[in-house]
Amino acid sequence: MIYGYIRVSTDHQTTENQRFEINKFCKNENMEVECWIEETISATKELKKRKLWRLIKRVQKDDVIIASELSRLGRNLLQIMSILHHCMDVGAKIWTIKDNYRLGSDITSKVLAFAFGLSAEIERNLISQRTKEALARIKSEGKHVGRPNGSKSKYKLSGRETYIAKKLRAGVSQTKIARSLRVHRNTLSKFIVISGIIPEDYF
Repeated sequence: MIYGYIRVSTDHQTTENQRFEINKFCKNENMEVECWIEETISATKELKKRKLWRLIKRVQKDDVIIASELSRLGRNLLQIMSILHHCMDVGAKIWTIKDNYRLGSDITSKVLAFAFGLSAEIERNLISQRTKEALARIKSEGKHVGRPNGSKSKYKLSGRETYIAKKLRAGVSQTKIARSLRVHRNTLSKFIVISGIIPEDYF
């Protein structure tokens, strides 16, 4: 079985680029993805709470998991090694496109996986430390850090003003509207206030 694995961290990211890369790769290799696994979740989340873990638990010998890059699977050394360890135990393979890894059960794969995971984790720690130092310096200078109040909700629902106003006029509750838009009710409430789209006859 050939699996295509796609992961994005937020609702604002699209899965299409990763799907395109995997399909293009498979076409060049005369392969075809038989099952797609997509999820929107941070790779820092506990592995057992992700769809990827359910996939890892059911792969069998000679199965192949194809991802755009190894960092789509995990964001720290422990996660990546846990995934590779299980796949190697059952004889499954993990192939990545951008970093061109063909990881199986051989010793070279194990060394590569360890080296990649370690270097990636060190780099993230360095970036995190630099970011914290930069934020501390900005704060010490009395400057504001982060988005302006309400900017997140406005960005997420931008362009849906007409839809929201129509639903409100029809007497639909904010909870139901928020659910249909896949946002939290508080996000919707803030957007309604910020955008000034509350109908005159709403209250």
